[in-house]
Amino acid sequence: MVIDHDRLFKELIQTFFEEFLLLFFPDMHEHIDFRHLSFLSEELFTDVTAGEKYRVDLLVETKLKGEDGLIIVHVENQSYVQPSFPERMFVYFSRLFEKYRTRIVPIAVFSYEALREEPSVFSIEFPFGDVLQFRFFPVELRKKHWRDYIRHDNPIAAALLGKMGYTESEKVELKKEFLRMLVRLELDEARQRMLLGFFETYVKLSEEEEQQLQREVRAMETKEKEQVLELIISYEQKGRKQGIKQGMKQLIRNMARKGMKAEDIARLVDLPEEDVWELLEE
Repeated sequence: MVIDHDRLFKELIQTFFEEFLLLFFPDMHEHIDFRHLSFLSEELFTDVTAGEKYRVDLLVETKLKGEDGLIIVHVENQSYVQPSFPERMFVYFSRLFEKYRTRIVPIAVFSYEALREEPSVFSIEFPFGDVLQFRFFPVELRKKHWRDYIRHDNPIAAALLGKMGYTESEKVELKKEFLRMLVRLELDEARQRMLLGFFETYVKLSEEEEQQLQREVRAMETKEKEQVLELIISYEQKGRKQGIKQGMKQLIRNMARKGMKAEDIARLVDLPEEDVWELLEE
């Protein structure tokens, strides 16, 4: 299954925008007036030369404390290596400035696996002088070590642990610390599920590793132990139920494709006929 990285990051940062700035740009966070936040519609730009279309990930209209004028924060997730990315950020900036005519804060989140020196400047220079020095604010996740963030009771830090620097041998401990953070955050179920879904998209444990995780959690001597166990068991049960539902849906659809009537299928699988229709229409 193809992962829509941009959509996942957009939903995460839009939900926890203030926490995102607090974690990675505390100086910027201090100046933003979060009473004035408006998420703008997506902007679609066409690269006439390359014939490609690009969609800006996230635009936030806000204000600075003590100022009346609006500013726009542009956050772009970059999930693959692209040598021309600084130029693309400049093109976005110029198109956005042309449209909104206001100050723009450009931020790029580099979420790919590679470790590299990622430039955050696009310049136009001549031997006789510089014409342009455009800079954006970078967040290079792979260069950040996950252990440095587990004491931050910040939902963005929790979700992004799995995109930071870690080794395969640390995966079990990584998920254990993520679950402890999730418990401490005391979020509502919807946000909790969002963070868990985001994390598990990028950090997948084998069955053996999941069993090791449970053993380590049971051996914990911290106050979060019971809540972490409850979290693991709760999501395991939901996962099994989802798996059973998907299996039943596939079975019912196969029967319908073979020409069986809904009432006959309902009798064979021991479900009410309305449930059969519901699964067929999903």
